[in-house]
Amino acid sequence: MNDDKPAMMPLAPVSRVRQVADALVDYVSRSGLKPGDRIPAERELMAALGVGRSTIREVIRHFQSLGVMETRKGSGTFLLKPISSATIHMPLSLNAVNLRDALLQTLEVRRGIEAEAAMAAARRRTAADLKIIEEKLDAMERVHLSKGTSGPEDLELHLAIYDATHNPLFRQLLEQMREAFEKFWAEPFDRPDFARRSFPYHRTLFNAIVAQDTEAARRETLKILDVVEEDIKEMSK
Repeated sequence: MNDDKPAMMPLAPVSRVRQVADALVDYVSRSGLKPGDRIPAERELMAALGVGRSTIREVIRHFQSLGVMETRKGSGTFLLKPISSATIHMPLSLNAVNLRDALLQTLEVRRGIEAEAAMAAARRRTAADLKIIEEKLDAMERVHLSKGTSGPEDLELHLAIYDATHNPLFRQLLEQMREAFEKFWAEPFDRPDFARRSFPYHRTLFNAIVAQDTEAARRETLKILDVVEEDIKEMSK
């Protein structure tokens, strides 16, 4: 027996949403669906894939964010563009060997994207955008004040700001890099107080977007991310 053979490593867990997205892409490919064709209804997808309605809807929202599907009220969901596994997953490659380095590397990308998104949202936001952003901010603040942390609600607020840019590429980039970005909202280092000090800056960011003050929006965004960087370095010691 050769004991020098390398041990096989267990596969990393894949999220249910990712599995369903891959299965739907495979179905579209094998069925020969073209732009303009209707995809199966929610109930059909639930039965075929053995998942709940919320998972199907999250996958459809993901595809809508990427601009490859469109849901028409009363008619169903339709393919807008050809899709393949290459179009829905951006091959990110991080050489970081630990969470600290991975977060710091990803943070460099977040700084560029989110600072620009905040400025674009301040320039282009509509009254409807402000209403949605404020609803997300209020929800985040309620959860934060009651629990001391608000990861999912914080992410929803950032998504609303991306949508207020009226540039679909911001949302698409986040969707493509979601797995890397979500590490920031998943209690890194098992610390529910991660980035807690950034909490007040979300309200001041919203105020800057309301005032259409692009420089203030950029500044408040960078304050949030500066706190994130400080906590990564401090909590990973």
